[in-house]
Amino acid sequence: MTQLDLNRVRQSIKNQIGSKIKISANRGRHKFVTAEGVIKQTYPNIFLVELENTEGNDQNKTVSFSYQDVITRDVRMMLLEN
Repeated sequence: MTQLDLNRVRQSIKNQIGSKIKISANRGRHKFVTAEGVIKQTYPNIFLVELENTEGNDQNKTVSFSYQDVITRDVRMMLLEN
C-alpha cells in the first residue's frame, strides 16, 4: 500500500459524497455484514456512512470506516444507481 493508493481511494470516496452504496464489512472468520447506506462525510483518515434503517426505528445508524479497510478489502463498497 502506497500513499498514492491511499490518496486515490480517499479522493474517489470524497467524489461520491451523497451517493447510495452497498457496503460489506468483514467481521472476522470469513463473515461479512452487508448493508445499504449513503456516504455522508469524509475526513483525513475515515469516512462516514449513514446506513438505511432496516429495523423500523426512527434513527438511522452512522458508522465509520477507514480508507485502509477499503484498500485491504476488509470493507467492500459498490455504488448503487439512484
